[in-house]
Amino acid sequence: DRNKLTQYGRALKELNIELICANTPQAKGRVERANLTLQDRLVKEMRLAGINGIEEANEWLSGFIDNYNRRFAKPAKRQLNVHRPIYETPKELYDIFSWQTSRKVTKSLTLQYDKVMYLLEKNSENENLVGRNIMIHDYPDGQIDIKHLGQSLGYSIFDKLERINQGEIVENKRLDAVLRLAMVEQERLESEGLRERSRSDTPRRQEQRRQSRINPVMYDQAK
Repeated sequence: DRNKLTQYGRALKELNIELICANTPQAKGRVERANLTLQDRLVKEMRLAGINGIEEANEWLSGFIDNYNRRFAKPAKRQLNVHRPIYETPKELYDIFSWQTSRKVTKSLTLQYDKVMYLLEKNSENENLVGRNIMIHDYPDGQIDIKHLGQSLGYSIFDKLERINQGEIVENKRLDAVLRLAMVEQERLESEGLRERSRSDTPRRQEQRRQSRINPVMYDQAK
């Protein structure tokens, strides 16, 4: 669906930033040349400079940017600084830059995301959400929050990739149904060789950990 917002587009919209796409061949060419610089020239120059770590790269990068701008930058037609101050709190930014996706609440107050089953706390407020879509926030550091109209919902998790012990299936009807469904799903995944996390519409856990090491500032402020 070309009209559906990407995660990037959604974040910009929440920040009230207009997304201007490269719709002409000339504009696309400029974008691709810049991408080639970051993917090719930057990597090679770091290798030639003997960069071996993130801290070294960050120190070296400012010089690369100055040199690149000196050679290729074009002066703006108007020198007016139109940058806006940030009014969002660190927590609000933390939410905006999370990976957000909606899931429908089942009659047993469960929902599934990235092959994990989430069990909402059983209370009257959550029971009113049966059949409705609620939002899952998947943060870059791996934290998960489930929200409805901006309010966090309490939950417990059941990881369908972990083996089920038959003795864990108790008399509780709600949990019993969840565990039995998970056992069936496990058997299907094993028979198809698919017992791993989804990679199609969810962020990679490994990439989340890498990003938290590279730029931990946002996580520290949010927490």
